[in-house]
Amino acid sequence: MAQDILNEIDAGIGIITLNRPERHNAFDDTMIAELSDTLKMMASEPAVRVVVISSTGKSFCAGADLNWMQRAATYSLEENRRDASELAEMLRRIADCPKPVIARVQGPAYGGGVGLVAACDMAVATFDARFALTEAKLGLIPAVISPHVIAAIGERYARRYMLTAEMFSAAEAYRIGLIHEMVADDASLDEAVGEWVETLLKNGPQALAECKALIRSVAGRPLGPKVIDYSVDRIANVRVSPEGQEGLSAFLQKRKPNWVL
Repeated sequence: MAQDILNEIDAGIGIITLNRPERHNAFDDTMIAELSDTLKMMASEPAVRVVVISSTGKSFCAGADLNWMQRAATYSLEENRRDASELAEMLRRIADCPKPVIARVQGPAYGGGVGLVAACDMAVATFDARFALTEAKLGLIPAVISPHVIAAIGERYARRYMLTAEMFSAAEAYRIGLIHEMVADDASLDEAVGEWVETLLKNGPQALAECKALIRSVAGRPLGPKVIDYSVDRIANVRVSPEGQEGLSAFLQKRKPNWVL
């Protein structure tokens, strides 16, 4: 039986691959659970410095699987809460992963697939990738993915694309901030991801984790004494940390820090 989620670790890179090409990598409860478990493993694995999420087949992720939706239609309110919370937890594990997470988008992403892209720290897609928040067409709402999507594209564009459920291009996804780069083909995808990975591996692993925590804590908050005190406290703690001391020493001694291979 084929695995819904493939994973491997190579030279500091944790590669997670959605592997349901015949279903356009659409989510069901089994796939969400496998992806969530894999993300938890990658987050705690010292050998992993960067995580890349990719897919097999023509689509990156078509959102919810039809058979799963048919089952969910018969669920009670409490069963629906539990079902939605599992998707929410999987996306939280992407967003809160202490390692940078890159989305390698080789094809269409719809519904929950857009949420998956938005939850990642960085995203690159091919020119022919397409995106849509399709939930309203089904009489539903993109509730669980909304914190990630709104953080990525902002409230104004969320209003348009959540309300219209219209499809939009990779160029538009780039313009509104859902993806960071567009490339021509799969080979160019690998090149772009490789360049990001190479850059990230030059940075302190703990510094990257601290950066992600810093952004989560400061984003959207008004500048005031609490935010200022928090930022002062974080830099003071990082400066005296072993990694901070190593980084400063390496800079002053004009050598590579010990985390650079």
